[in-house]
Amino acid sequence: MQRTLLKLLPATALLFALGAHSQTMKTDHWSSAQLLERAQHLRELAAQHDGSASETLEKYPRHYTMLSFRSHDGGGERHENFADMFVILEGHATLLTGGEVADAKTTAPGEIRGSGVKGGTRQELQPGDIVHIPAGTPHQMLVLAGQTITYFVVKTQEKD
Repeated sequence: MQRTLLKLLPATALLFALGAHSQTMKTDHWSSAQLLERAQHLRELAAQHDGSASETLEKYPRHYTMLSFRSHDGGGERHENFADMFVILEGHATLLTGGEVADAKTTAPGEIRGSGVKGGTRQELQPGDIVHIPAGTPHQMLVLAGQTITYFVVKTQEKD
């Protein structure tokens, strides 16, 4: 009996710690209107650079949120440890997923970037669409000339 109690003690302490942690985490809420208003400065930044800009909104233990704006095609990407979930707020684009990242280079641990994606599947994106891209899946956002896209991103750590 005493051995069983000694084995349960660390597990009980862990459960209490996890419960306390979840009680101290704050709740965040962004309306579409708030995000689109916040994206105005991303539009300005994108115009001054390569046609894209993003910002991290909030970081959590195993995921974080971002807001992104794009007026030009992006390059190919593959995140080895993080899945992407996009919620399209405004605009239109084509998402290319699968295949392989062309001219792939490691830019940070677990982060691969390249000139594009070869051999993927195309999906048209419009406001209200939600897309999940699993960790390790090559992807690229394609934006037609004169078009833009604004989207909310949740990056979730799927692998360590």
